[in-house]
Amino acid sequence: MIYKSLMALSWLVCHTPYRLVMGAGWVLGNLYYLLVKKERERAVAQVMPALGMDEATARHTVRLSFINMARNVLEILYMPNLNEKNFRDYIDVENLDTLKKALAEKHGVVILTGHIGTWEWLSASFTLNGLPVTAIAKPQPNIQYTRVLDDLRATIHVEIFSRGTSELLAAARALKKGKILGFLVDQDAGPGGAFLPFLGKTASTPMGPAVFSRKFHSPVVPAFILRQPNGKHKVVIMDPVPYHDTGNPDADMLDYTARMTKIVEQVIRDNPTQWLWFQKRWNTKPEEQKLGKHHTAGEEKA
Repeated sequence: MIYKSLMALSWLVCHTPYRLVMGAGWVLGNLYYLLVKKERERAVAQVMPALGMDEATARHTVRLSFINMARNVLEILYMPNLNEKNFRDYIDVENLDTLKKALAEKHGVVILTGHIGTWEWLSASFTLNGLPVTAIAKPQPNIQYTRVLDDLRATIHVEIFSRGTSELLAAARALKKGKILGFLVDQDAGPGGAFLPFLGKTASTPMGPAVFSRKFHSPVVPAFILRQPNGKHKVVIMDPVPYHDTGNPDADMLDYTARMTKIVEQVIRDNPTQWLWFQKRWNTKPEEQKLGKHHTAGEEKA
C-alpha cells in the first residue's frame, strides 16, 4: 500500500509544473519546521555550536534547511522526468572532465559526497552524461520505502548496493569494472567508524571511501550538488584526494578519512541551509569505539 501510494505521488509530482513543485516544497518545509518539534530543536541545538550561531540565526538556518529537505523529497519523486535531453535545464555540471579523467585510469572512481542539496540528483548528473554509477545506500526502516527509492533511482540508471550486506561484494566488483561508486559519508558510522572532528565535535565517521580506494587503487573524487538562487542545481566536482602511503595502512586510512571529512565539513559550512541538521550525526560516543583492523566486508572474496 505504501509503495503504490508513493509511486502514485511520484506520478502526480511528475505531472505538475516544476515551479509549482518547488512552491509546494516551500510550504511543506515550513509546515515540517513548525510541526516536528523534536527534529527542529535537535537541529537548532546542533547548528549553534557547529557554526557559532546565535539561536535566532540558527533557527532561520534550520527553517531554510527544512525547506530544502522538502524540495529534495519532491525532486526525488520528480526523477522519472529527468532524461538525457532535458537534465541540463535543471543541472549545471562543473569540471566533468576531472571525473572522466579519473575514470580513464580504469580502476573505478569513489565519489565522496554527503546529504547536501538534492544528493540523488548528483547521480543523475553523471548517468545522464553517459557515466556508469553505483552507490552504497543505507536501507530504509520500511522495505517499501527502499523499493520506492530503488525504483526511482532506476529511472536515472543508478545501481544501488545496501550498506552492511553481502552486496558490498558487488560494489567491489563494480569498481573493478571501472564504474563510479558513490559514498554518503556524513552519517554516524557506529562503533566501527573512525572518530574524528566534524563541525567542532568528535563524530564516528565512515571509512568506506578510504578502504575501497586503497583496496582497488580507485581515485577518490569529491562531488557535491548545490541548489542555486536561480532554482537550478550546480554540481561541483573537485580534484581527486591523494592517498599517502607511509607503510602503515590503518594510520594511512585514518589520515585519508580525516582529510576527506574536512572537505565535506567545509562544503557544509559554506552551504549550511542545504544539509540535514536534524540527523543524529554525533550519536555514537568516542568511548563506544570498537577497535580493530579496518577492512572491506568480504574483501578476500571480492
